Amino acid sequence: MDRIIDLNPDITVELLGPNNSNIQLLTHIFPKLKIVARGNEIKVTGPDDDLQQFEERIRLLENHLDSFGKLTETDIINITAMEDDNFYALNKTDENIIVHGREGKIIKAITPNQKRLVDSAQKNDMVFVVGPAGTGKTYTAVALAVKALKNKQIRRIILTRPAVEAGENLGFLPGDLRDKLDPYLQPLYDALWDMIPMQKLVNMMEDKVIEIAPLAFMRGRTLDNAYVILDEAQNATSSQLKMFLTRMGKNAKFFITGDITQIDLPRNQQSGLILADRILKGVKGIDFIYMDNKDVVRHHLVTQIINRYEIYENRLEEERRNRTAAQTKTAPDGQEDGNR
Repeated sequence: MDRIIDLNPDITVELLGPNNSNIQLLTHIFPKLKIVARGNEIKVTGPDDDLQQFEERIRLLENHLDSFGKLTETDIINITAMEDDNFYALNKTDENIIVHGREGKIIKAITPNQKRLVDSAQKNDMVFVVGPAGTGKTYTAVALAVKALKNKQIRRIILTRPAVEAGENLGFLPGDLRDKLDPYLQPLYDALWDMIPMQKLVNMMEDKVIEIAPLAFMRGRTLDNAYVILDEAQNATSSQLKMFLTRMGKNAKFFITGDITQIDLPRNQQSGLILADRILKGVKGIDFIYMDNKDVVRHHLVTQIINRYEIYENRLEEERRNRTAAQTKTAPDGQEDGNR
């Protein structure tokens, strides 16, 4: 009996191994089969039962390689030698795992609100995620996007940020526009590098399967068949955010993440994220997830820092209200205080 097994072209080279070394190993493991690799196919000749078992194991090897980004000789031996009763147990994983990153790194929802984000992404096409730094807003959204791309639910990932300077002047940085913006977009690169092997990520970016660009570059586009993430959305103006949200095309998921306590816009400009929170609640298909200090997954000091700043800012706000109230009381009758 002959059988042709089509391989996933994205991982065929890694599956076959250097100079087809993995195929040579499989030939020793399945001595009754003649195995020949050609391009993205494997032609196998031998008894039908052995052919069936071989194809099942090849699919498991593909899944392992796609999940963990590597396939060792030990992996091949362990996966092909497992008993049939344990065949389906190999891929049984923690339900909170979103995706396996580089070198087998497990990326999963850790906190209750991160789990709510994962659940919401399954039910809604547009999700706003609001909360302080270090709560995994963007990281979780990127992981969901990478998972969807691996599962071929979408064709591309688009990551964007408003190019607002946080106390720094991009115009004086050296280089062309890409050189100036790359450091600003670095957090998005960091998340991707955790989840996709370096060379594969470079290829995806060259092919525009994954795109990272400033928010202004979204104008006039229709973004379909994509996971689109707007990071640092608190620094988008109302008109910019409206422009972005209306780019949504067919088979698209939009994630909008931001921290309304870290707005870098000029004082006379309102954050589009704050306005969206007011006017888009209750729209079917749009959800809002609110992270808090309990969701911080960075160093334990980050939680304490956020708490202290929150206390300080609340105290300043209370003092401002008290001053305003006092000025109102002392203003002449019938005259509105100028600070109101």
